[in-house]
Amino acid sequence: MSIEPGPSAPALRSRIHGCLLGGALGDALGYAVGTDSMEEIRRRFGGHGLTGFHELSGSPFSDETQLTLYTVDGLVEALEWANSGVGADVNACLWLAYLRWLATQGESAPAAAPAPQPRWIDRQAVLHERRRPDKASISGLATGEMGTVFRPVNPVSKGCGTVVRSAPFGLVPHITPDSVYKLSADAASLTHGHPAARQSAGIFSLLIHRLVTGEGLHEAAAAVAARSRSLNEVAPELPDRLDYALRLAGKGVVSPEELTEALGEGRTAAEALAVALYAVLATAPGTGGTGGDNQGTDDAGAGTLPVRHFRAALALAVNHGGNSDSTGSLAGNILGAFYGEECLPADWLGSLEAPEAVRGMADLLVGVTTAEG
Repeated sequence: MSIEPGPSAPALRSRIHGCLLGGALGDALGYAVGTDSMEEIRRRFGGHGLTGFHELSGSPFSDETQLTLYTVDGLVEALEWANSGVGADVNACLWLAYLRWLATQGESAPAAAPAPQPRWIDRQAVLHERRRPDKASISGLATGEMGTVFRPVNPVSKGCGTVVRSAPFGLVPHITPDSVYKLSADAASLTHGHPAARQSAGIFSLLIHRLVTGEGLHEAAAAVAARSRSLNEVAPELPDRLDYALRLAGKGVVSPEELTEALGEGRTAAEALAVALYAVLATAPGTGGTGGDNQGTDDAGAGTLPVRHFRAALALAVNHGGNSDSTGSLAGNILGAFYGEECLPADWLGSLEAPEAVRGMADLLVGVTTAEG
């Protein structure tokens, strides 16, 4: 079954902004409950859990969004060199960007590591806040070694610190799916060496790429799940989790307890991707979820169909007592890439921390990839 974004497909600019802002919104919503059990979430917000920013006194985003924006910056620098006719090592540009993020967190790489030159992103104060940064990302970068697929740092780490920063690879137009996957998996090796972490990052970027090129949600999900089963050095955790996610989505919305029993709490890269994908598909219109029908604006002011789908999916993605900022971020990336900015609730955007930093990085990526800059 194909769920299409509408009669007029969103422009690339809208998809880039939608993906990055959607991820930031999901990250911020999940960050508010990221250390809470489901029992505590219900105690704080009632039986339905956290459903929007009106229930919060603040809405900061976490290191998920910080690292996603630094991924954008690394890609932008590589594309700037390419647009000027100079070849650049994309993974080296990404490593330098991540080293600058490391410095914003008050951490230092060894003296032998390069000292990257500051860029616009480094002047954004919100990105210097320490928001429970991913331990493997910190330790991997602090080695001062540029990890590769053949010699990754943190070789046993399969945490979600890779997948949550990997949406931008899928937003670069005019490159092949194989290139999208490789760029993302290579970058994951900079901090997380386990095959499941690298492959989850690559598959997630490939999902974003397929959505940006106009594929339907269910078709894209099925395609990347199939691709995960055919990878070299397959880590069974990833294809198994994705298959579980697709099957569970066919049941519609299930309880948080059933969700975590089937897919996990989003602690690993594969779990986080599976939970987010399930949340998006289970709430999609026509699947028996709560995405709403195609009747325009509802009486409660929840918004148009894409907005209602976004709200429902994000609520499902964060209310499970697990790694909610990661699963919320990924779900927001997916829907923003699919619908474009149309799906982003205006009242949620009004609550988002430092939207100018997110939009500024989105504009830089638009500028180096399209004629709209």
